[in-house]
Amino acid sequence: MKRCDWCGIDPLYVEYHDKEWGVPVFDDRKLFEFLILEGAQAGLSWITVLRKREAYQKAYDNFDPNKVAKYDETKVQELLQNAGIIRNKLKVRASINNAQQFLKVQKEFGSFSKYIWAFVGGKPVVNHFKTMADIPASTELSDKISKDLKKRGFKFVGTTIMYAHMQATGMVNDHIVDCPRHKEVQQLY
Repeated sequence: MKRCDWCGIDPLYVEYHDKEWGVPVFDDRKLFEFLILEGAQAGLSWITVLRKREAYQKAYDNFDPNKVAKYDETKVQELLQNAGIIRNKLKVRASINNAQQFLKVQKEFGSFSKYIWAFVGGKPVVNHFKTMADIPASTELSDKISKDLKKRGFKFVGTTIMYAHMQATGMVNDHIVDCPRHKEVQQLY
C-alpha cells in the first residue's frame, strides 16, 4: 500500500494512519481527546504523543471533559509526576482550562461537535494533494478556528495545532491522492 509518507514504517504510526487519521469524528469525547493530545504535541512529534496515548487516557479519566474540568492543584501535581504523559506545566494547566472552556462551548452550541464542524459546514474539506510537501501546516480556516477558540479562552490552540486537529478528526482529508485512504476516508461521509 502506498501510504502518506509521514507515517513511515512504525507500526503505531501505520495503524493510526490506516484507521484513524482523517476519519470524521463527531463524538465530543473523542474531539476533546484530540484537543488535549494536539496541545500536548506542541513542539514535539506526533509519534511521541501517540506512544503516550494510553497513559493519557488513564491519567485524564478517559478524556472526560466533565472530570478534567474539575481537576485541582493536587491533580495537577499528580499529572506533573506522571512519567507516562508529557509533563509540561503549561500544557497540563492548559488541558484543564480547555476542559472548562470545552464545557462552555457544549452548553452554548449543544455540543462541541456542532461548534467545530460548523467551520466546515458540517462536511469535511477534501483536498487533493499529490505530495506531502503540498500539505500546508495551517490555512486561513485553521487561523479562523484558532482565533475563535483563543477568544473563548482556550490555550495551546494555535493555527498549526488546529490544522493538525482538523486533519486528525477528519475535518479535512489530507491523505495524498495516491494513498488508498484518501478514497476510503471520502466514502465515510
